[in-house]
Amino acid sequence: MNSIPAAVYDDLVKRYGHKNVIRITEPKDTLQIKQVAYASKKTQEHFLVISLNAAAEVIKCRTITIGLLNHSLVHAREVFRDAIKDNASAIICVHNHPSGNLTPSSQDIAITKMLHDAGEIIGISLLDHLIVSVLGLASLRELGYL
Repeated sequence: MNSIPAAVYDDLVKRYGHKNVIRITEPKDTLQIKQVAYASKKTQEHFLVISLNAAAEVIKCRTITIGLLNHSLVHAREVFRDAIKDNASAIICVHNHPSGNLTPSSQDIAITKMLHDAGEIIGISLLDHLIVSVLGLASLRELGYL
């Protein structure tokens, strides 16, 4: 019987195994992801996208943009590109507010609507858009914007 090379085995475990899998059932579960916890403490805005499979398990979390002190430029093309490659069922967007203020701006709300609509067209749901800071997190879904 052929043995599977270690690198191939590791890749299969990452993709299909259940070791260290993070399942997102509520917004605070995203804080288990290192990149999200890291972004909450940054002094520039970081915009991240978490790709999820149909079981709401994290496939990958990526930083899409790093912005200025108080805003980040985001386009649906960049947000969904890797989610499509990941064959993701859904995404969660996360960005930080360096000021600590967890209140969504009008730009945050507009981006959320635009990403929701784009996701509907391509078949990848936007489950939530979270704002994180050193003070905690806010869910735009829980606030009624999704």
